[in-house]
Amino acid sequence: MNTSSTLAPATEQTLHFHAPHKSPAARSTVAQRVWTVAEIQALLELPFSELMYQAQTVHRAHFDPQLVELATLLSVKTGGCPEDCGYCPQSVHFDTGVEAGKLMGVDAVRSAALEAKAAGATRFCMGAAWRAPKDRDVEAVAELVKAVKGTGLEACCTLGMLAEGHAEILRDAGLDYYNHNLDSAPDFYGDVITTRDFQDRLDTLVRVRNAGVSVCCGGIVGMGESRLQRAGLIAELANLAPYPESVPINHLVKVEGTPLANQPDLDPLEFVRTIAVARITMPKARVRLSAGRQSMSDAVQALCFVAGANSIFYGEKLLTTPNPQGNTDLELLARLGLKTGHPVPRD
Repeated sequence: MNTSSTLAPATEQTLHFHAPHKSPAARSTVAQRVWTVAEIQALLELPFSELMYQAQTVHRAHFDPQLVELATLLSVKTGGCPEDCGYCPQSVHFDTGVEAGKLMGVDAVRSAALEAKAAGATRFCMGAAWRAPKDRDVEAVAELVKAVKGTGLEACCTLGMLAEGHAEILRDAGLDYYNHNLDSAPDFYGDVITTRDFQDRLDTLVRVRNAGVSVCCGGIVGMGESRLQRAGLIAELANLAPYPESVPINHLVKVEGTPLANQPDLDPLEFVRTIAVARITMPKARVRLSAGRQSMSDAVQALCFVAGANSIFYGEKLLTTPNPQGNTDLELLARLGLKTGHPVPRD
């Protein structure tokens, strides 16, 4: 297995990089540990109570453990994607009933952002189903970013692979985060996606970092990967230089018509373990409990918060898949004694 990437240092070292644009999690100079896949696998295999204790210890050292970020995700351009990601209902390769649409207008996005803010969200994420946006697409999305920033929310977008200069356009519009997930370990990637390479994803992350935009980057578990391959995914994320400020951990949402629709269910405690190891290896990141919560019990979600998750996607839909209703989430957080807000890592 590839235990490093072109972004990962070979040994522990002090990393110097551009401070992310307007990022609350900006880290100018840090000494970052390099994790081997074997070390991460060993964490995943700890007795559950020991793993949770270690994750809680790390979380409390770096964050207010009672504070959870609410982020809202809106599909601003749905369907028609030429990629063949085996989990995605927006691919043109699969018959899932999702119809292709055009990019939303500024007024509609501003209205959605204001609604999200009124509901308590602090970050507004926009997703567009492109393999790689054209110049005119990036310029149009930049106007959406300006509209979101005008509401006082953090702005994030995920548009696919970026060409040279695209991240700078989005940065200048005020973009806080760019999301581009690695999805899986390198040696499992080709089992899920064939229309792009793992390195393509790393190349986009380099462009985002070089532009000084904060990185939102995570993966999907439950796609049929082994525990070793889950360790490989976390190793890739944790060894990015620096690791992402925001790390969404998604549980596969099985959609009829996609190749992974009949994938056997992942043990829920294995998902909680993945959250815990992400927290331990990326201590100052916001670890987001992302897609797949609709199928999780309240108890499993509670364990994820204990394991160090301090961000959730909030709203009734994530792009095209269902998500718990807002009131349901707020009621659960209240039952757990958790507060909503803007987690900022301690120095």
